[in-house]
Amino acid sequence: MKLDILVIAAHPDDAELSCSGTIAAHIEKGYKVGILDLTQGEMGTRGTPSLRLKESNKSAEILQLSARENLGFKDVFFRDDEQHHLEVVKVIRKYQPEIVLANAVTDRHPDHGKGSSLASNACFISGLRKVETSFEGENQEAWRPKYVYHYIQTNYIKPDFVFDISNYWETKLESIKAFKSQFYDPNNKEPESYISSPEFFTFIEARAKEFGQSINVKYGEGFTVEKMIGVDNLFDLK
Repeated sequence: MKLDILVIAAHPDDAELSCSGTIAAHIEKGYKVGILDLTQGEMGTRGTPSLRLKESNKSAEILQLSARENLGFKDVFFRDDEQHHLEVVKVIRKYQPEIVLANAVTDRHPDHGKGSSLASNACFISGLRKVETSFEGENQEAWRPKYVYHYIQTNYIKPDFVFDISNYWETKLESIKAFKSQFYDPNNKEPESYISSPEFFTFIEARAKEFGQSINVKYGEGFTVEKMIGVDNLFDLK
C-alpha cells in the first residue's frame, strides 16, 4: 500500500502529542497516512510495551490511519547508525510516502532529536538505488520522499510554518487520551512522570493556542523544514 504521508516517531504518542491534528485533517481530505513508531517506549515511567501497543492501536482507529507499525528499536539506546537506517529505509520503500513528518530536531528527550536525524538520514538513503533492501523476499526499489518536515515537541522551536488544526482539536485530544497509561488519571497508582500531571494537558493546549494565534486561528501545530519551501501562487499563502 502506498501512503501519502508517513509519520516517524521515536515513541508511541509522540505523533499524537505533536501532529495528530495535522494527521486528522489530511485523512479527512482523503490522503492515506501512517505512523511508524521506532520504539515501544519501554523505558517510560508508566505502562508496558504490550499496553502501549494496545493504546497505539486504539489511537490508530481514532485517527483512521491506513497503517501503523513499530520497529521495536531499543528505547533510549537506539542509534542513528547503518543498522537502524536500513530498517527505516525498508519501511519508507514499502509505503513510498510523498511526505515524511519526523520528530523535533532537538528536544527535552534525547530520543526525539536522535529520531529526527535518523528519519532524515533514512529518507535520503532510501533514495540511493545501490543501497539494497528486501521485503518479504523481494528486492525493494529506491524511493525518496519529496519533503521531510519536523513537528515541534516539548521545547519551543520557532516554526517555519503552522498548520491550522482548529477543526481537529477534539480528535487530537481523543487520540492523545488513547494513551491512558501515560497521562493524568487519578486512579493510576504508578509513579508520576513528566507528562502525567494534569498541568501537562494545559501545556499542550497552550502550545496549540500559541501556534494558532500566530496565524490568527484557534489551534495550530508547528513544523520546521529541511529545505526552502517554494510556491507558484501568492494566494496559496495565508
